[in-house]
Amino acid sequence: MATTETVSAAQLPQDQPDEAREERKSFSQVVLQSGTIIALVGLIVIFGVMSPSGFLSFGNLTNILAQVAILTIIAGAQTIVMVTGHFDLSVGTTATLSGASASAFMLSGLPVPVAIILGLLVGLGVGMINGFLVAFLNISAIVATLATLTTVGGLAFIVTDGTTLYGMPEVFFWVGQSRIAGLPMPVVIALVVALVIWVVLKYTTVGRRWYAVGGNADVARLSGVSVRGNVFWAFALAGLVSGLGGIVLVSRLSSASATSANDYMMLAVAAVFLGMTLSNSGQANLGGTLVGVGIIGVLQNGLNIVGVNTYVQQVLTGIIIVAAVLLSSFKSRRA
Repeated sequence: MATTETVSAAQLPQDQPDEAREERKSFSQVVLQSGTIIALVGLIVIFGVMSPSGFLSFGNLTNILAQVAILTIIAGAQTIVMVTGHFDLSVGTTATLSGASASAFMLSGLPVPVAIILGLLVGLGVGMINGFLVAFLNISAIVATLATLTTVGGLAFIVTDGTTLYGMPEVFFWVGQSRIAGLPMPVVIALVVALVIWVVLKYTTVGRRWYAVGGNADVARLSGVSVRGNVFWAFALAGLVSGLGGIVLVSRLSSASATSANDYMMLAVAAVFLGMTLSNSGQANLGGTLVGVGIIGVLQNGLNIVGVNTYVQQVLTGIIIVAAVLLSSFKSRRA
């Protein structure tokens, strides 16, 4: 009996470190899992303290929503592709070409609804080309969409003739400049697009197949999933959504240029990678993407308010992308 008590007492100090390690492990998992949300809240608090009257005003918060509306749409398109395990470098130029094409159609005399539909079809067409190159010709998504980025960028210059297009019908500006219940129309459109993508990814067979393809294409194929078909339509839908983002942007700006939405590609990538840190599997997910969009929007707006120049903002955006990629890859390895 005494020997048993002695052994138990000897084991006790060994059990306590194990429990402490488990507690530390659980804490690190929580921090890793919620780090992106913590970062968003931290940025809001920091800029709120630095400029409470400017940053936290209702007008500025509404302005942040308006500023990230286009990014939300284009990041949603990037999320669709990255769910399947691929990458689309052309979402920004696709948005530019769709917006410029819609504007050119309007200026040629076509009715606004027809011009918008044709602009969306341009985006869909670019997405289908990407999907065909990747899914059926087995070209790397990076290579294929890089080629598309260059080609589509050139087409945007051809459509606009290297100038800025003005003079679209006033009714067209309703898409990007009107308000519903006090919310800017681009915000409403972005929320609708985000909701649709979220429902598709989470509650439909198509969404589950896309996640299966992104998780392990070989296993998905053996399970009867058409990998090529699903990849093709994921790229096609991403092109369509990107085109919508470009059209809303042109309406908001009242003008179209050959580079109007090009910069959104890198911001969309950053938002998706930031969102991937919220997933247990390290996969792209729309909820996380929205948090990533929020971080980028708050950071840009806050830095503008406190007077940090745009060059520093570009540096910080690059750092954010690197950090997000490292965190998401770490989550993927752990999963």
